[in-house]
Amino acid sequence: MSMLDRRATLTLLATTGVISALPLRLALAREEGERVNAALLHKEPEIGDMVMGAKDAPVTIVEYASATCPHCANFHKLDLPVIKKEYVDTGKVRFIYREFPLDQLALAAFMIARCAPKEKYFPIIDMLMKTQETWVRNPREELLKIAKLAGMTEAQFDACLKNRKVALGITSMAREAERSFGVNSTPTLFINGRKAVGMHINDLKKVIDEELKKASGG
Repeated sequence: MSMLDRRATLTLLATTGVISALPLRLALAREEGERVNAALLHKEPEIGDMVMGAKDAPVTIVEYASATCPHCANFHKLDLPVIKKEYVDTGKVRFIYREFPLDQLALAAFMIARCAPKEKYFPIIDMLMKTQETWVRNPREELLKIAKLAGMTEAQFDACLKNRKVALGITSMAREAERSFGVNSTPTLFINGRKAVGMHINDLKKVIDEELKKASGG
């Protein structure tokens, strides 16, 4: 990664004054079964939730992810399509994606996704995960390319990275996840409030099916 490129991106972020508020936990833990208060978890944060699936789906999955996390990229590329096809698209699961940036570059990437038109959010997240190895090495140039594909100009891109409201919205949500739900690694999923970290897709499907059975009174 070019030092000049990294410095330019971080200089823009520094103007928000929120870099020090970023979560700094990097380990991928394995914790299964712990439950949190689902009503509190599902309460929409001030910045708003980004959601796929039916509002009245019997199971709600909340994912906390970091744009620079390789495990998150793998989950997004390999496991999420399965969950989407089998559960989200069939009306069984409502999927909420929440940003949990582990570093400044992840925050920058998420800010671009938030500044774009809402219908572009998930396509941008998809691009970020699929091209993660590329854009983390050359963040300004590659993130600008992604922003332009979403219809943003370079001026809008730079203004977005200086947008304190967006930055604070994301970091406040991440801090709340740490404080209230014990999120300390990514990706962390909650399935109807049941914590799932580091699970294989088959184990995730088992938990989802168990929650669907409970929701149906089985």
